[in-house]
Amino acid sequence: MLRTLLISLLFFLFISDEADAQQAYPKRPITTTVVWSAGGGTDAVNRVIMAEMSKELGVRINVTNRAGGVSGSIGMSSTLRKRPDGYNLVGLASSNVSAAVNGGWKEKFDVWYPFIVGSSPDVLSVKADSPYHSLAELVAAAKSTPGSLKAGAGGLGSNHHLHLLELSKIADIDVGFIPYSGSAPSQTAAITGEVDLVITSMAEQAQLIRGKKLRPLAMLHPDAFEMQDGMKIPSAFIDFPALSKNLPISQAIGFAVNNRASSVVKRQLADAFKKAMDSSEVKDWARLNYYQLAGMYGEPAQQEFSRLESLFAWSLEALNANKVSPESLNIPRPN
Repeated sequence: MLRTLLISLLFFLFISDEADAQQAYPKRPITTTVVWSAGGGTDAVNRVIMAEMSKELGVRINVTNRAGGVSGSIGMSSTLRKRPDGYNLVGLASSNVSAAVNGGWKEKFDVWYPFIVGSSPDVLSVKADSPYHSLAELVAAAKSTPGSLKAGAGGLGSNHHLHLLELSKIADIDVGFIPYSGSAPSQTAAITGEVDLVITSMAEQAQLIRGKKLRPLAMLHPDAFEMQDGMKIPSAFIDFPALSKNLPISQAIGFAVNNRASSVVKRQLADAFKKAMDSSEVKDWARLNYYQLAGMYGEPAQQEFSRLESLFAWSLEALNANKVSPESLNIPRPN
């Protein structure tokens, strides 16, 4: 009888502690540090999802930007150094998985507990008054004067950069690459003529295409794309079918908390994330801005980022674009 009472008391205390812990987080504002510049896809996604999660968590979530370093290494490093108490999140994307092989930091991506909001396919565009009206014309110009054309994208080793490297390899062209601190400044560089072409996501370029600031030439995706106004953008795979061997490289945009955070923190964030992803605000925003929602978190999201880390690292290695060998970082080859 006494043993039964003791077991019941211990169980009650355990349940009470769990409930108290859940009520204790969060009890003050949360900061999400986006590792790319303001105005880009990762920034936009985080501002939308954090606004909805804030409603569920009952506290303010401040979204800030800390771009710079290599593949977002400055923002990631500063967040990782903070206490793993759930009050400092990091806004990131698949492009950040190459930070280690590009010499930005020495961590593997498993230091994070990630949440994937969604993705958008990449598109290659030029400024509206560019002399190039098709991918074939652009490639012909690059062949006629090797090294004369410059391309912009957000981040060394990003999925945008990898798409450019693979296209350059398959089309047998030499295009100079200028990495920017995010997609927004790389798109501005294309509009002003600082670079001749830009590769970012459709979600990031949509307003600029609609506003006739950029002219899309090709999707770096097997399928052509039709915008909501009826504009059709052809696939680069039509002119260069060999792209299908290694492309497209999938995108994943979202945020993460330090993987050392408590199970209570992770569970509270997950509950708020699920409700935010199911909100009409997020669904409507994604539809209007050409995002495909994922809603992945926890172990499935960790596995996806691990897959992308291997894919990016060894793809860059094959293209002789790494500074650090993925083998030295114990990053396995992709399956």
